[in-house]
Amino acid sequence: MQIAGDGHAANNVMRHEYRELSGSQKDLIVLIKDRGLEFYSLLENMGQSREISIAKTKIEEAVMWATKHITNQ
Repeated sequence: MQIAGDGHAANNVMRHEYRELSGSQKDLIVLIKDRGLEFYSLLENMGQSREISIAKTKIEEAVMWATKHITNQ
C-alpha cells in the first residue's frame, strides 16, 4: 500500500504530521481545556458513581473533539 506522495495522508483522519496553529487557535484550545478541567474538577468533588464516571468521560471526549475541530481547520 503506497501512502507517501499519493495524497492519502492529506485526507487521512489519523494525520501523520502536525500543522502549525495560529496564536488564536492555541489560545482557544487552552480555554477549552481549562473549561473542561473546571467542569471535571467540579464532578471530582461530587463523589463517585457510574454516572459521574460517564460524565467525566464525556467531558474528556468533548474536549478532544473540540480540539480536533480546531486542529483540522
